[in-house]
Amino acid sequence: MTSYVKQLALAAGLTCAFVAAAPAAEKHKVFLSMSYIGNDWQAEAANMVKALAASKDYADKVDLQVQVAGPNAQRQIQQINAMVQAGAEAIVVYPISPTALNQVVKNACSKGVKIVAYDAEITESCAYNVTIDQEEAGRKTAEWLADKLGGKGDIVLITGVPGTSVDIARTKAAKEVFAKHPDIHVVGEAVGMWSQAVARTELSKLLATRKWDDIDGLWMQVGCYTANAMQLEAGRSEDKLVPCAGEGSNGGRIQALAKGTEVEGASSPYAPLGAPRISYASPPYSGALALKLAVDMLEGKDVPHHTTLPLPLVTNDTIKLCETGSWEEMKNGCNTFKPSIVANPGWFGSIFSDQLPQLGLNAALVGQPET
Repeated sequence: MTSYVKQLALAAGLTCAFVAAAPAAEKHKVFLSMSYIGNDWQAEAANMVKALAASKDYADKVDLQVQVAGPNAQRQIQQINAMVQAGAEAIVVYPISPTALNQVVKNACSKGVKIVAYDAEITESCAYNVTIDQEEAGRKTAEWLADKLGGKGDIVLITGVPGTSVDIARTKAAKEVFAKHPDIHVVGEAVGMWSQAVARTELSKLLATRKWDDIDGLWMQVGCYTANAMQLEAGRSEDKLVPCAGEGSNGGRIQALAKGTEVEGASSPYAPLGAPRISYASPPYSGALALKLAVDMLEGKDVPHHTTLPLPLVTNDTIKLCETGSWEEMKNGCNTFKPSIVANPGWFGSIFSDQLPQLGLNAALVGQPET
């Protein structure tokens, strides 16, 4: 081999060595800041965020760390400050308050950190928000209930997590609707914390001074499934279940299927009852979409400051049972899952987004991506 050829071979070898040794691109440091987590929706939303971060499209881009503050604004403020100090590039957040976090968010933004809130809003102008129209949710469900009752009757309200923009907007809008009907009387109201278990406790307290026969309708941010179960436990027949305007739990949607519908894995009360229902929910995928938008911004893409998601409204007439729960099946419009597939009746069914092909049934159930 000539000296010249040897030099070429050596250069080629060095080039290959440099290529092989080239470091992988650093991952973006992203934090998930959660507040109250004591309900099915929050667990499901967190699963979907984690699943997106673990998907093949994001696993090499995102280093996701999760912290939980609980329903304590001061603790969430402290955690967000610590995230910024730890080098956060973006923070995806479920804020316990629309205003309490404003100063810490403003400080984070001043240091170049992208802040994206999901479901509940942050009012600081530098923050990005991903939500449904919460007032529309409260208004449309209240209108359905008022119409179902013919504009008269005694109703009970079970609200959400106090102080959140979600609860404030939904409850305000619903009460404005009921106020237009002088013959609709709110005979009981309690805080339900978006939890089936808390809804049961609070309904039990209200029923200590009245019977189910004294209640004509229910407006519940979460708890329609449990309310139907409680009525059956009290000896009411399935055809006497009161109309319930409430959350998008899978159990509540199964109960709204026509009585006698054959559904694999169904067993009362997690079974078709013909219960009169309108079902809505903030889609649990909103947190994952917030993560997607945060990464988009870190990659230099333009993102709207407020992303308003479609409001998933389902009634007895529009329930569509999924056979397998595949992504393609959900894309074609199914919105309710067999108990043999989803064992937890409090699990939320509105999980499909065509913007997130990485996420399907297993993302919501166990935090595993499709791809």
